[in-house]
Amino acid sequence: MNGLLQLEGVTMRFGGLVALDHLDIDIAAGSIHALIGPNGAGKSTLLNCISRFCTPQEGDIRFNGASLMARQPHHIVGLGIARSFQNIEQAHQMTVLENVLVGLSAKTGHYVPFLPGKTRQQAEAQALEKATQILDQLELLPFQHSLAGELDFGRQKMLDFARALASEPQMLLLDEPAAGLRNREIHFLDRFLMRLAREQHITILLIEHVMSLVMSVADQVTVLNFGQKIAEGIPADIKRHEAVIEAYLGKEAGHA
Repeated sequence: MNGLLQLEGVTMRFGGLVALDHLDIDIAAGSIHALIGPNGAGKSTLLNCISRFCTPQEGDIRFNGASLMARQPHHIVGLGIARSFQNIEQAHQMTVLENVLVGLSAKTGHYVPFLPGKTRQQAEAQALEKATQILDQLELLPFQHSLAGELDFGRQKMLDFARALASEPQMLLLDEPAAGLRNREIHFLDRFLMRLAREQHITILLIEHVMSLVMSVADQVTVLNFGQKIAEGIPADIKRHEAVIEAYLGKEAGHA
């Protein structure tokens, strides 16, 4: 294993339930690695282990060659890992711009205007420039002064990405980013994820049930079922894999 993120023998139990069963995954830097499988397969549990919200009973998780097992959740952003959640996480009574500014402070642990080595005016100007650049990328700049809670669902999803990107991550953990989006928004997300990986060299671990998105953007796909890896490979091979068709995709998808 020599990837940016490496999981070796990761096992997570909740009482008698084995959510992850001796899982090995190697995620290459700059790639989009999709994690698919039926509900209850252990996908979100895996992200919780990487994010350090859960501690596996066995195995190791390494990022940039260093183990994450002794780290606390609040350390993870500082190491270069950002995450979005299935449920939108943002301050609805703050403006869109303010939400991104909060994301900018997440990596340093300092409120943006008081970054070390800068005057308040310098830090504010730099933070505003960075935040507006991110909002422009996600087509949110016209809404920068709107309350986050006033955005429609699709734009709230984009704001979730904006906050994650504000911490300047090496790696993004995305938990069902296309859930609830319309076709136009999924198409935008497809192109946006490709730009992040190819142009900004951000590594992406993507949990997703929208298979058209997975098949379009993923470099590698890992398939989980009952906490075990049942297949791994490029999208075209995964789509034809008999065990994956039986456990998750269904016959019609496999023959499409």
